[in-house]
Amino acid sequence: MDTDAYNEIDDQFAIVQMMLSMERLSVEAIYAAPFHNRRSTGPLDGMEQSYDEILRLLDRLNIEGDSLVYKGVGQYVGPQKKAVDALAVDDLIMRARTGTPEDPLYIVAIAAISNVASAILKAPDIIDRIVVVWLGGHVLNWPDTREFNLRQDIGGAQVLFDSGAPIVLVPCMGVSSHLHSTVPEIERYVEPHGDIGAFLAKRFKKHSDIHKGWSKAIWDMAAVAWVLNEEWAPSYLISSPIVTEQATWSFDPSRHLIRYVYRINRDAIMQDFFQKLENFSGKW
Repeated sequence: MDTDAYNEIDDQFAIVQMMLSMERLSVEAIYAAPFHNRRSTGPLDGMEQSYDEILRLLDRLNIEGDSLVYKGVGQYVGPQKKAVDALAVDDLIMRARTGTPEDPLYIVAIAAISNVASAILKAPDIIDRIVVVWLGGHVLNWPDTREFNLRQDIGGAQVLFDSGAPIVLVPCMGVSSHLHSTVPEIERYVEPHGDIGAFLAKRFKKHSDIHKGWSKAIWDMAAVAWVLNEEWAPSYLISSPIVTEQATWSFDPSRHLIRYVYRINRDAIMQDFFQKLENFSGKW
């Protein structure tokens, strides 16, 4: 997983659902990704804070994070489209090269795509050994695609969509924006379940001072949902869209195909998460 875990509150839910799904997934690594908003002083600080947040989450799941979590890049790929060095980039390349086209490495990316784009630029031979499941941009008919993950590193997104790598695009507005929860639901089905439940509930409730009539999209769970059960995030094949400098989609039907998620089953995703959290005993 590639995550800007401290940027918001949804990455935390996605990470926990992933870690509690060992019957389906074999999690090899978690990479801290850069971000820059009011919660960080810049991309490097955002990556560092995300690294610390990942470790806090894993600690509450009683998982040792030292050999699982890697620091990512401290700057964006940007318009120059040059690889940025980081431990996460080198680790991703190493793991991808152990895969094959028949048994690729799945990368669940829920942040600016800078780590993944850097790996592709540094080692283009990995593109037929990976599948990138990226939560980024909006639905194709949205007036723009200035979604947070995409607009932070437009150059990185261009590298990804132009690379020819297999991609599962999970849009935000129009698809993942339907994956909402509320304070009463979180208090009932998340908060009672150990240190991790209390931690997630605290993060969720602190996101807004207004709880009455308020709901919050937990976007990033949609990308994890696709790897757990494709029926929860149905998709079809489209020509890889072109990311313009103005952060809009452009189209050329002759381009290579990618998979495009057009809907999510919000209830199935949340029910799976609540059940796994309820079943988690704190021991592995």
